[in-house]
Amino acid sequence: MSTSHVSEILKPYHPAPWMSDLHGIPSHIVELSQKPTPIQPWNLPRVPDGYQISIKRDDMTGSTLSGNKVRKLEFLLADAIHKECQHVITIGGIQSNHCRAVAIAARQLGLTPHLFLRSEEKEEFYNGSEGNLLLDKMVGSNIYFIPKKSTYKKDCLPRMEQLAEHIQSTRGEKSYIIPVGGSNELGIFGYIEVFREMIEQESLEKFDDIVCACGSGTTLSGMAVANYLTGSKLKIHGITVCDSKKYFHDDNNEIFPLIGLKSVQSEDIVNIIDGFKGQGYGLSTEEELGTIDRTYRDLSVDFLTEVGSKTGIMLDPVYTGKAAFGLVQLLEQLPEMFKGRRILFIHTGGIFGLADGRMNVILKSKSENKIKIWNDINKPPFS
Repeated sequence: MSTSHVSEILKPYHPAPWMSDLHGIPSHIVELSQKPTPIQPWNLPRVPDGYQISIKRDDMTGSTLSGNKVRKLEFLLADAIHKECQHVITIGGIQSNHCRAVAIAARQLGLTPHLFLRSEEKEEFYNGSEGNLLLDKMVGSNIYFIPKKSTYKKDCLPRMEQLAEHIQSTRGEKSYIIPVGGSNELGIFGYIEVFREMIEQESLEKFDDIVCACGSGTTLSGMAVANYLTGSKLKIHGITVCDSKKYFHDDNNEIFPLIGLKSVQSEDIVNIIDGFKGQGYGLSTEEELGTIDRTYRDLSVDFLTEVGSKTGIMLDPVYTGKAAFGLVQLLEQLPEMFKGRRILFIHTGGIFGLADGRMNVILKSKSENKIKIWNDINKPPFS
């Protein structure tokens, strides 16, 4: 990449004054997202009376770059370019929103994406092109399928480092490794910056609580850090869709000292909530998909279609669907958990996950009475 092209892409990052005590503040940013994203009233179904729900539309950060991951990549890929890397290597599930965003953003910036995708050892997974995987392949990503149960530090990172070494030795080119979900001490600035955006939108005084899905962690922790630094009185909640609240608190407590928050404990500045993973990360059984409210804590995709048909907002079955479903259950069962009745839900995207195939059977059964065939103009399909 030429020096002139780099100077066009890399923009100096100017932090807010309240960030001044943080360590490792990024020097540059690449502008990949469409911002600011709007904050809108949201008539979320099943919410008990008396609550005012609004939604921050970070599913509108772009088209193929829709969702929260691009917020982190604006800093991570700026760092990659600043370090003169030509390749980007990352890791996620087979339908990873993060990997899709990395692949597309990398190509837009002239970098080569390499994706390690955890998957079942089945041929149909390797040959499929649904959802996010379709977009991964459309931009010509180099894809490496690895066992689904691979752990990051033991199984994934060594593979990523081995690939980086191979690229360096055979091509003489540098690689930039991005962890799961872009979650590290640099990626956290993505949602510290989003909190700043919401301040500039003059909206935060209108809410008591902020709620989002917690999948890799730094979307939630970035907002919690910003909330703490600004002295805001909001209460920040994250609903886990994988792992556990202990895992995420421990991860935050490792990252916080790296950005200068040595005396801050995650448990003191953010409420992380377990119990709404259902069958597990990214999983929905046939029974779960087809039954409304089968159990208190299981996400039903009937909820997703209900939200879509009543509000026009698309939720995905992996992240936002489980978080929104958890929110309405908590408002009903544990209202004392919330500071007030004015709730802001952060929509973190994931729309391409709806196209992974799991919704087909459900939508077929739900659409039977709404789809009509009208071949003969003189024979309308209604009486």
